[in-house]
Amino acid sequence: MKLAVVGGGSTYTPELIDGFARLRDTLPLTELVLIDPATERLELIGALARRIFARQGHPGRITTTSDLDSGVAGADAVLLQLRVGGQAARLQDETWPLECGCVGQETTGAGGLAKALRTVPVVLDIAERVRRAAPDAWIIDFTNPVGIVTRALLQAGHKAVGLCNVAIGFQRKFAALLGVTPAEVHLDHVGLNHLTWETGVRLGGPDGADVLPALLAEHGGAIAADLRLPRPVLDRLGVVPSYYLRYFYAHDEVVRELGEKPSRAAEVAAMEKELLALYADPALDEKPALLAKRGGAFYSEAAVDLAGALLGDGGPSVQVVNTRNDGTLPFLPDDAVIEVQARVDGAGPLALPVPRLDPLYAGLVSHVTAYEDLALDAALRGGRERVFRALLAHPLVGRFEVAEGLTDRLLAHNKEHLPWA
Repeated sequence: MKLAVVGGGSTYTPELIDGFARLRDTLPLTELVLIDPATERLELIGALARRIFARQGHPGRITTTSDLDSGVAGADAVLLQLRVGGQAARLQDETWPLECGCVGQETTGAGGLAKALRTVPVVLDIAERVRRAAPDAWIIDFTNPVGIVTRALLQAGHKAVGLCNVAIGFQRKFAALLGVTPAEVHLDHVGLNHLTWETGVRLGGPDGADVLPALLAEHGGAIAADLRLPRPVLDRLGVVPSYYLRYFYAHDEVVRELGEKPSRAAEVAAMEKELLALYADPALDEKPALLAKRGGAFYSEAAVDLAGALLGDGGPSVQVVNTRNDGTLPFLPDDAVIEVQARVDGAGPLALPVPRLDPLYAGLVSHVTAYEDLALDAALRGGRERVFRALLAHPLVGRFEVAEGLTDRLLAHNKEHLPWA
């Protein structure tokens, strides 16, 4: 079994390698190819990856290349984890929206739109090359904004599934609070990528008893503190929102906070320098503890589980993925990409039925889906007016003058990545 990782030079990659090594029964790789244009960094990560495999006794072969076409040739699956523009672009995404009084974040709001505009054309080009070199390969997208990118891939006819680590993170945290194994926890997870709620926590499977009310009653304070939301918010909602919902539920507070401290991009850039220095140590043969602070917790487990279900012969498994709506949420178009529990096997994901979604959440999901329609249109066709329309439609913007100011700044900061700008 061959798997290729586009963006293999990421500092995230050792987390992924560790998962591949530990969970080799789930995903029995014979060849893993790390692909990245940053050759010096790629070789550094590739060497560490080989040491991790060797330490854990994994028999698979790890190779590195900057040649995308040869790297993906014959692959069974291709995992995308790229960042167009690098941390420098992320820093801009987190900075200039604040000048207009809006959240500066790399996947949400104006910064998220900028990332989508840079990313979608690049990912579609990669996917077309994958289709030529490995026509049967699954594309697993971990590249943000996952929902918009996955929708672009599916609309172009690619065998693609979107992946996010939010749900598996909640599953692990809830399991620890309940004193059970993660495998025993099934989430009623619903929404869009980075706009989701846990509306139920079931023990034993999709039909198990819902223990969410008891979980909130006993551990609501700890969960709220982790989300940085007031405990009464969780008590009134009766659900657990993704931590990305804080950008909506506490927007002005977040904007004030972001204006008073270094950006997350600056923190990550500094952390990456430390990580790369650690990776360069030829004695290092495991992922360092510092990597846990980089983000992407449990990313490797989610990726292994998904790839294993798509490529293995062990039968279907239930996982949270980003996939076509196809009537699952009846108030959305069929081609919308939603993030829900799905039954996954070699034929791909099939979303499980979702109970009627409370209007409190359905309204925001509809609103952001409309924004994503316009964002994808702008990413595919370009043009200042399309960018403006997408920003005006976003629930974190929604004001004419603010959308104008954000449009000017987005285009000014992204000229090198947007040929039409």
